[in-house]
Amino acid sequence: MNQLKLLPSRLGAQASRLLAPHDIQMFSWCNRSSGPGATFPSIRAGGNSSHMEEMYFAWLENPQSVHKSWDRFFQKASEEASCDPPQPQPCSVVPERRASVSSWTKTSKLVEDHLAVQSLILAYQIRGHRVAQLDPLGILDADLDCFVPSDLITTIDKLAFCDLREADLDKEFQLPTTTFIGGSEHTLSLREIIRCLEMPGHLSLFLALVEYTPVLLEQYCQHIGLEFMFINDVEQCQWIWQKFETPGVMQFSSEEKRTLLARLVLSMRFEDFLARKWSSEKRFGLECCEVMIPALKTIIDKSSEMGIENVILGMPHRGRLNVLANVICKDLEQIFCRFDPKLEAADEGSGDVKYHLGMYHERINWVTNRNITLSLVVNTSHLEAVDPVVQGKTKAEQFYRGDTQDKKVMSILVHGDAAFTGQGVVYETFHLSDLPSYTTNGTVRVVVNNQTGFTTDPRMVCFSPYPTDVAHVVNAPIFHVNADDPEAVIYVCSVAAQWRNTFNKDAVVDLVCYCWHGHNEMNEPMFMQPLMYKQIHRQVPVLKKHADKLIAEDTVTLQEFEEESAKYDWICEEAYGRSRDKKILHIKHWLDSPWPDFFKVDGEPKSMTCSTTGIPEDVLTHIGNVVSSVPLEDFKIHSGLSRILWGCADMTKKWMVDWALAESMAFGSLLKEGIYVRLSGQDVERGTFSHRHHVLHDQEIDQRACVPMNHLWPDQAPYIVYNSSLSEYGVLGMLAVTQQLHQP
Repeated sequence: MNQLKLLPSRLGAQASRLLAPHDIQMFSWCNRSSGPGATFPSIRAGGNSSHMEEMYFAWLENPQSVHKSWDRFFQKASEEASCDPPQPQPCSVVPERRASVSSWTKTSKLVEDHLAVQSLILAYQIRGHRVAQLDPLGILDADLDCFVPSDLITTIDKLAFCDLREADLDKEFQLPTTTFIGGSEHTLSLREIIRCLEMPGHLSLFLALVEYTPVLLEQYCQHIGLEFMFINDVEQCQWIWQKFETPGVMQFSSEEKRTLLARLVLSMRFEDFLARKWSSEKRFGLECCEVMIPALKTIIDKSSEMGIENVILGMPHRGRLNVLANVICKDLEQIFCRFDPKLEAADEGSGDVKYHLGMYHERINWVTNRNITLSLVVNTSHLEAVDPVVQGKTKAEQFYRGDTQDKKVMSILVHGDAAFTGQGVVYETFHLSDLPSYTTNGTVRVVVNNQTGFTTDPRMVCFSPYPTDVAHVVNAPIFHVNADDPEAVIYVCSVAAQWRNTFNKDAVVDLVCYCWHGHNEMNEPMFMQPLMYKQIHRQVPVLKKHADKLIAEDTVTLQEFEEESAKYDWICEEAYGRSRDKKILHIKHWLDSPWPDFFKVDGEPKSMTCSTTGIPEDVLTHIGNVVSSVPLEDFKIHSGLSRILWGCADMTKKWMVDWALAESMAFGSLLKEGIYVRLSGQDVERGTFSHRHHVLHDQEIDQRACVPMNHLWPDQAPYIVYNSSLSEYGVLGMLAVTQQLHQP
């Protein structure tokens, strides 16, 4: 029994040798990122040896005193040790000790092997994304980083790295509680563990260790890379493990596969039609990332299924026309007529290029048979500037709809890879998204990672391993996926939508693709990236590859596929014919918010004159008196603030105003008329120059505050004033009126 005390020292030496080459990169990093609630293990962590010894002796006294997984493990170790053949009795003064050492040697090796296998599983969960097959071109590593030292994931001889042998492949090993690869099984052979780790989510090149056929090779060379182990919440990590590790989780019905193919047809045939009709005009097409259309529609479908009624989208120029046509469902002739430079505008409004315009549409989601409202916010040429505008509009829509749980209104943001990593407003928007006064409780972000920044090589665009690394600041899971695998794409998009609904947090989908024309249709990309574009020109379109796959498995027939393509081509031709008859451009068809009377009143052009805005004197006096008082009883304010409020009251009495009092009277008059007022930004509660003081703080009770302007009238509109982070750009977009205010 005393020999059992050798366990910590033997394991410590073995674990140190096993993990030394990559401990800093993997396990230490995991522990450093983990918060108080995290329980991610590190074999080399201080105190593990003594802790393991304590657990064993506690188990000997009471098996229920340790976790059930350790109970099973110690039982199995003891059973195997007790089954050792009898040792010969040599002439020695300590015969029993030698037998004990022999028995313990086998037990110690069993423990070492179990810990090595658990380290292997943890390594896949943390770093498996590094070797996922994400690049459709097969050129770049998953994380663009060729200088990371070899570790358990990247080394070729993984068995030797783990101090395991081929003879161990058929041994049964206890599965830790931090994985779902076994389904209902608690133990698996090493061969099965390796096979399961090749399933969606971990994805490396471990197949050389197990027997496989070409069919298995096709099945297990997967295209998803998960990056989430920096999240310091065990429940959230377990949720992701379950979504991607459970056996058979990525199974699609025949109807789902046919729907995906039909959506790919819409996306690709639309781009082909534009290329045929307007080959020499810039349109920032979606060629080679056509799967983005099924991706967005999947997010909307799944969100609608979970109760979402309003989706607000923001995106740059690339693929916008396709999104308008096949996601928002804008009439095709209205899109096609924008290519005619001779159209005359019938009303005042934006003369912006067609790939910047937005759209508002209410329709039935035919997958869920529920009403859904879609709004694509207009874009500017300033990259990512639309992000906080979308968040602000979403926040406003949630407020006006009374969506206090944020389960009815959500936002989707589409980004370019170079802008996502390069534009500071992305970080500002992420930062605001987790602040209590600014959060919309989760945005699904789709990064169109076409591996180029205008004409810049991707290795020169991003200083970090991935262009999506900025999402780490809000603990958003990042789902990297090869855009040439449509089924993998729609699965991760479905999971992203479920994540947002479950945890009210952001999720990022990194669509790794490429761009057929370079930055736009007028560019010659071979100037700057000749080798990449030689490879691009050899690629088979994703629609053809996916159609061939479904035809081979008898999900659809070749005739059905060709008929679906021909049907959409005919729809486009019919719409093109109608667009040629249009002579007048109506800007009202391109509004991203429902403002029906924005341009006209009762059918007549709206006058640009202002209505009378005068306010009765007694109303102004009342506002001045209230904002210079403390409406709450037993509320102690600072003595210096008392002097400021006294000065405000004195000005009101003498019919004098300064900037701060005039501002209060303006806001107060709006509140009386029932107009909600929200003031946000840096130091807005006090005012940068200590002049506003719209939020008073009790000097004796922590976090007790008073907003006098919310005590003007019983039936007034709410007044909300929130300090922001030190953001001077992103915060400007953090609220928008989503519907026209019908005021006289």
